[in-house]
Amino acid sequence: MTDAERRALLDALNAEYAAVYAYGVIGAYASHERDRIISQYSAAHRSRRDSTVDALAAAGAAVPPSDAAYTTPFPVDDPIPAAHLAVTVESDCAAAWRSVVERAESEPVRRTGIDALTESAVRLATWQSILGTNPPTVAFPGKV
Repeated sequence: MTDAERRALLDALNAEYAAVYAYGVIGAYASHERDRIISQYSAAHRSRRDSTVDALAAAGAAVPPSDAAYTTPFPVDDPIPAAHLAVTVESDCAAAWRSVVERAESEPVRRTGIDALTESAVRLATWQSILGTNPPTVAFPGKV
């Protein structure tokens, strides 16, 4: 694993750590009709976090632990801000995984980045659709 790949994966890991935390907040305030999707998306972020930790450790990289807590970019106290937090989280993850794709020099790292970017983009589109954003997708997810 190159240094650029390692740094990009560490950034993506930090985005996944934040996503796992944020989905706890999202679940606390989102509409109960969203419980299944929140559970599914939270599990997806935990799985991606764990596989990224494993990949970094296998490459001999020092894997930092997650922070004890994360600050949300705005107050979350009902379903609408919770859905907006989900959009923010998925946008941040898409940007981090896009960076992995852009910096990947090996096929396994590139494939991981593409898969993770795709998953984040689909989740982002789902939340955008829930919020009534039209169109719910963008041409190049993760572009900042």
